[in-house]
Amino acid sequence: MEEAGTISGDNQKKLNKYACACAVVGSMISIIFGYDTGVMSGAMIFIKEEFTINEGLLEVLAGILNLCALVGSLCAGRTSDYIGRRYTIMLASIIFMLGSILMGYAPNFGVLLAGRCTAGVGVGFALMIAPVYAAEISSAHTRGFLSSLPEIGISVGILLGYISNNLFANLRLELGWRIMLGIAAIPSLFLAIGILKMPESPRWLIMQGRVGEAKKILYKVCDDGEEAERRLKDIKKAAGIDEDCTDDIVEIRNRKRMKPTPTVRRMLIAGVGVYFFEHATSAEAVILYGPRIFKKAGVTARRKLLLATVGVGLTKLTFITISTFIIDRVGRRKLLLFSIAGMIVALTGLATCLTVVERAEQKLIWALVLSLIFVYMFLMFFNIGLCPVCWVYSSEIFPTRLRAAGASVSVAVNRLMNATVSMSFLSLSSAITIGGAFYLFASVAVVAWFFVFFCLPETKGRSLEEMEEVFSKSGDSKNKNKQLELVKS
Repeated sequence: MEEAGTISGDNQKKLNKYACACAVVGSMISIIFGYDTGVMSGAMIFIKEEFTINEGLLEVLAGILNLCALVGSLCAGRTSDYIGRRYTIMLASIIFMLGSILMGYAPNFGVLLAGRCTAGVGVGFALMIAPVYAAEISSAHTRGFLSSLPEIGISVGILLGYISNNLFANLRLELGWRIMLGIAAIPSLFLAIGILKMPESPRWLIMQGRVGEAKKILYKVCDDGEEAERRLKDIKKAAGIDEDCTDDIVEIRNRKRMKPTPTVRRMLIAGVGVYFFEHATSAEAVILYGPRIFKKAGVTARRKLLLATVGVGLTKLTFITISTFIIDRVGRRKLLLFSIAGMIVALTGLATCLTVVERAEQKLIWALVLSLIFVYMFLMFFNIGLCPVCWVYSSEIFPTRLRAAGASVSVAVNRLMNATVSMSFLSLSSAITIGGAFYLFASVAVVAWFFVFFCLPETKGRSLEEMEEVFSKSGDSKNKNKQLELVKS
């Protein structure tokens, strides 16, 4: 019998359609979140005009969603362990729907902020649970692809948000932005209902002792009975269940959480670190404040600003889709190193051009063009590597008993950095200039490259139950040998 982590044979390389459908439906919540992120970048222009709020309150409005998402993600880990992955996705949809309704109604800034906070809690749940569900439902050889689907969903949502900005921009001031924000309640409602047709994660079912149910689902999400039995055996072993036990219902006696061993600590450092650097390298600043960056570069017309952001959305979606199809072939580590290296070059170039534009006494067309090129170059490198890989990596490295909790903490750190960047970018730009801000982000990206190089082992082709071996010092030599075998194959 082949080891669970190897990739060989045409049959093993096939994508199971049922597992893919499950991951796609589970990723729908990410589309809704992405829409909110994209649409807010344009809606803020109209919100500021109607409520006459200052830059400080605008930063709060932009960043409060991520602070509340931090709370939501911390709650989501324990919640998903209790009620299951499927019902956690449904809960995320309902919470986000309520937030969208409040934002669409919003007679004043206070209600708008309350709606943004409510939606943020739903976002926290969604960001944590969607990649975890996809990782647990998929096979080792397709896990990178299926776990990337939530990030593709976010990219699709951001693009739809940008398009919505353009569609509703010509409506009355008090109506346009409310439709932009409130319309997200409709797909949230349908998702909350449709999610009930999804199967539960087989790994969660086994952790509850429901082996019979998990076995039926594994036979659906695997290509053949041999793979299903192999995965079932590995999961039962990880859960502390006798591999030869044939009972459909098993009592799980030891439900205590695992102690933080050195291996688990290495996993946590890797998971938290990669999420930290995703936003510490300026991604949220480029996406959320894209119109302002383009304005600083010399694009001043409102319509052209909104159209330029549509280009941002298209670039993001294109390259994140490319990443999804190559991540299981190239590997997580190589994509991260290549991606961050490109980001360093793009951020340095953008910072230089914006600095020249700010100091120039007249409009410099070459600097404007190069600024736009470097923005799109940054988006290309970010979305082909760091953006999707960090979600895949963190959702797959933790042990079964700690996967939800580990992903929960990692996403919380991610949201904290997202909020920090989104709520401080305008102030930071005012203090050290917008060019100086991007020089700072470029420096952080250099640190991120070294972090990946020294702290993140390759996980390509390894089963979820093998991750402790990958991260244990005693398993380092075995891991290197397996990586060589994978490269040869």
